[in-house]
Amino acid sequence: MFRACDQADEGLGGPAALSAALSVAQILAVPASPAAWREKWHHWKLWIEAHCHRLDLAPDLAEDIGSARWLRGLGTMLGLAVAALSFWPDFSTVEAATALPSDPATRDEFRSQMIMPLALGADSGRRMGANATVLTLTSVPERPSIKLVATLGQGDSFGRMLQRAGVGAGDAARTAELISAQVPLGEIGVGTRFDITLGRRDSSGAPRPLERLDFRARFDLDLGVGRRGGTLALARHPIAVDATPLRIRGAVGPSLYRSARAAGAPVKAIQQYLQTIDAHISLDGDVAPSDQFDFIVAYKRSASGESETGELLYAGLERGSHPLAQLVRWGSDGQFYEATGSDSGEGGTQRARLFAPVNGHMTSGYGLRRHPILGYVRMHAGVDFGAAWGSPIFAVSDGVVSYAGRHGGHGNYVRLEHGGGLGSGYGHMSRIAVSPGTRVRAGQVIGYVGSSGLSTGPHLHFEVYRNGVTVNPLSVSFTVKAQIDTKQREALKARLLQLKAIAPGAALKSLAAKQAVAKPGGTK
Repeated sequence: MFRACDQADEGLGGPAALSAALSVAQILAVPASPAAWREKWHHWKLWIEAHCHRLDLAPDLAEDIGSARWLRGLGTMLGLAVAALSFWPDFSTVEAATALPSDPATRDEFRSQMIMPLALGADSGRRMGANATVLTLTSVPERPSIKLVATLGQGDSFGRMLQRAGVGAGDAARTAELISAQVPLGEIGVGTRFDITLGRRDSSGAPRPLERLDFRARFDLDLGVGRRGGTLALARHPIAVDATPLRIRGAVGPSLYRSARAAGAPVKAIQQYLQTIDAHISLDGDVAPSDQFDFIVAYKRSASGESETGELLYAGLERGSHPLAQLVRWGSDGQFYEATGSDSGEGGTQRARLFAPVNGHMTSGYGLRRHPILGYVRMHAGVDFGAAWGSPIFAVSDGVVSYAGRHGGHGNYVRLEHGGGLGSGYGHMSRIAVSPGTRVRAGQVIGYVGSSGLSTGPHLHFEVYRNGVTVNPLSVSFTVKAQIDTKQREALKARLLQLKAIAPGAALKSLAAKQAVAKPGGTK
């Protein structure tokens, strides 16, 4: 820290003071203290802040657009965005550490303490070790009998259903033989449930013998097969059934459907009634809220509580005391005949408006038009109905098929003759469902929508002929009137009186009371 004695500075007391002379230059450099570094850092921070303030790195980008100041702010924003995106995390799977060890011994321990499988057969829990009191069994005893329920599925056979349930081939064949003697096996409905009891098997691996089988063969009959004296025998159990038709009457009101439902009519019966009435009179304009609906459907009730609604037997509509329609199902074909004019010899079915040949919308009318394929104007001698490919096409009225096959630009084509010089044609079919000479009824399917012939897409070309000349189909109303002879009219009139004699709601009276009245010696 000190200089040599002979290096004293001048003017410092002469030689006597050389031994103790010191100067600032003679002192060595000492490291800066922490306070000095903090002061320097503060100074640099202030300088950086002042410099950044002067540069104005974050100006309002809504002002001075395009200027150097604005571009500098844009660069700042983009730089910060790039920095943020550079720190964006990826989406790779991050595997977390398991909370507890999952070795096989630990999993078995957890499973032994589970509760949920107890409801699924008690396959959890820890078994006790065998000791001297445990005896080893050579075989496990079987149940003496098993009761189960089998269901006849779609496309299944009676014998296969029994064998699938565990019945032996011999017992299944014998049971089918006994039941077919009472009811044809093909008439047993899909979904029929069979209560089956199987007995003890004779040896291990052999099928269990059939002890009992019970099922509902018909609405009015239960059948049972049981083992008596080692052989199978059939037992019949007839069920009392009341077949009084169900008659429902009421005011049409604001909605015929809702009024009929409120009166307790089944949905299927209402649908049949509306379809039948709509084929004879217009439900849109010919029915008033004050009119009375009246319909009768076949109805059966069994003593065991089941009920079954059949087909519509009578459809009537009255205005005051005057019947607007009295339609009775008559004949083997199930057609409805108007019984109102039976006394005057005018009984028959009647339809008084155009019947839509397909469920679709009209895309082209009758008259001159530019052909979409040929490209020039020519007569369009029919009406086109757009519909989905394969939609059924219906005959607009009763008639005879005079042509069915390929017909030039019409493609697959069917023509019907309805009598009285009227005919109808149906073109561009994908498939024809009738043959020449066939007699068809109104509403019968005669083919399916397609795009054969000169056609740009699936649709029906519908034509109407009068004396061999095409006319506008929308200007024609088809009227069908099926006459019946005098003897049939009398029978039809008797049937009408028989149906109208049924009191509304009579089919819903207590079945026990009706059975008591029907017994010999019963009192009314």
